[in-house]
Amino acid sequence: MNNQNYTEIKDSVMISGKLHYKFVSLIGGDAFATSYLRIDENGKLISSDPKYPDTKVVRGDFSAKVGDQFFTTGFGTDTDQQVTVTEKTDTKMSFSFDYIYHVNLKGHLYVNTYIKGQGYPGDWARLKINGVVLK
Repeated sequence: MNNQNYTEIKDSVMISGKLHYKFVSLIGGDAFATSYLRIDENGKLISSDPKYPDTKVVRGDFSAKVGDQFFTTGFGTDTDQQVTVTEKTDTKMSFSFDYIYHVNLKGHLYVNTYIKGQGYPGDWARLKINGVVLK
């Protein structure tokens, strides 16, 4: 948390019979984003939306190894992304995303990194999980 950015779990929601957590984020001090996430029984970070309950997007696979690849939707459309595990330690995991089916975005990779027990890395002024202030 800082005065420009934060993410907070606001609620839990059932989507297609699966429990998801509703994350609300302030980004850059003026934009809000809402995500519905869960980690499935195989260690995959799954995103969905109550408006589109049949659509699921794999945002990470915490059981994968460095070099493993998967697709976010598997649809093979321009919004489907090829994901490659680029780093894995006991406390950190990074995924590289490429829109390989998109004519303009193919090859323009971005990386998401997750820190175990924290979520996104960052120099946060405050870190609070389950109501407990950790930093």
